[in-house]
Amino acid sequence: MSERDVDAVASAGNGEAELVLRSTRVVTPEGTRAASVAVSGGKIAAVAAYDAPVPDGARLEDLGDDVLLPGLVDTHVHVNDPGRTEWEGFWTATRAAAAGGITTLVDMPLNSLPPTTTVDNLRTKQEVARPKAHIDVGFWGGALPDNVQDLKPLHDAGVYGFKCFLSPSGVEEFPELNQDQLTASMAEITGFGGLLIVHAEDPHELDAAPHKSGPKYADYLQTRPRVSENTAIEGLVAVAKRIGARVHVLHLSSSDALPLIAAAKREGVRLTVETCPHYLTLTAEEVPDGASEFKCCPPIREADNQDLLWAALADGTIDCVVTDHSPSTADLKTDDFATAWGGISGLQLSLPAVWTEARKRGHTLEDVVRWMSTRTAELVGLDQKGAIEAGRDADFAVLAPDETFTVDPAELQHRNRVTAYAGKTLSGVVKSTWLRGERILHGGEFTEPAGRLLERKN
Repeated sequence: MSERDVDAVASAGNGEAELVLRSTRVVTPEGTRAASVAVSGGKIAAVAAYDAPVPDGARLEDLGDDVLLPGLVDTHVHVNDPGRTEWEGFWTATRAAAAGGITTLVDMPLNSLPPTTTVDNLRTKQEVARPKAHIDVGFWGGALPDNVQDLKPLHDAGVYGFKCFLSPSGVEEFPELNQDQLTASMAEITGFGGLLIVHAEDPHELDAAPHKSGPKYADYLQTRPRVSENTAIEGLVAVAKRIGARVHVLHLSSSDALPLIAAAKREGVRLTVETCPHYLTLTAEEVPDGASEFKCCPPIREADNQDLLWAALADGTIDCVVTDHSPSTADLKTDDFATAWGGISGLQLSLPAVWTEARKRGHTLEDVVRWMSTRTAELVGLDQKGAIEAGRDADFAVLAPDETFTVDPAELQHRNRVTAYAGKTLSGVVKSTWLRGERILHGGEFTEPAGRLLERKN
């Protein structure tokens, strides 16, 4: 142990460190190592040697060989509150997130009523969220055909960017943009330095696809072909390149689009891309007939497609992994894939699901942290989140990576306990979750809500 390490912990917070978390495995930006992490005033004061002296008055939490991770940052969550609170809600969603090691989420602008498409609607949602948030919560705004004038005010009010659809969203109060409307919204957002995030499926390709109903997943898969994503992304890249916009592709499922994405990045297009745990861990071949808990848009595709998504994560073509947690009441998950609600609930299980598959493919927890915490924090400019290093928020997940569990829907914190992972055995048990140096979950028990509402920095 160096003299600098000793001094770093001993002087943490000018001698006012309240807490030291010690583990033989701490995932830091420099790699995984044995370390002591000192916390003062809700911030990480120092990351020092494992056996650094504990400051006078500080409490030591010895985690043994459990891994200390930065809290995950999930930038794609549909909380649906207010208005469709029977589908989810801030109380249940943030508890589920905490149970999965997620300490920050950014809420999508639709499926709530009202949608987050004006400042007044944002304030309504914030008022509902404030007393219910067990973790930190930020908000996306929405770009609609008729709200270009609302985008700058929403940006100034602190939303992290703007979501739009290029095909029908599934709810009538959030219509899609045509190409002219996409260009107008993108130009407006680029003018004030904002970020546009896009559900990229081309409506013409969807209209041209077979229209099939019934319980067979193979039939449903034909209704959302890869070409719908590929065409939409090609058009999005062309507009973004012409305007100089910063754009983000949501929930990529089609591996066919990867060469186009890689080429756009090489050409300097300001493009980022996410995928989701269900695309990385579930395959079309395993979906039983009538099992619409597996339905999402775009859909879970074949195993060979999944292999290419993993390769794109490894080489950086895909930037990050988020849940796209999109729940509904159980009655909307009918056995007809054409009419069932399209969304997968993944908040509580995203970390173990991704880790289970990642380790099989030779990836490390450092990779998982980069995809699910560091890069997601970078996407929305949360420079106080996403890593265990001095100056950041003391947000942590404590993970037993080698312990396994079998998914029991009754143990989920989601309001509607419908899950595509039911019965699956996953690796990685979240032992505790910490927010700004306070343990908010331990042994299955939650504290009272301690989350804050976050706003984008100007």
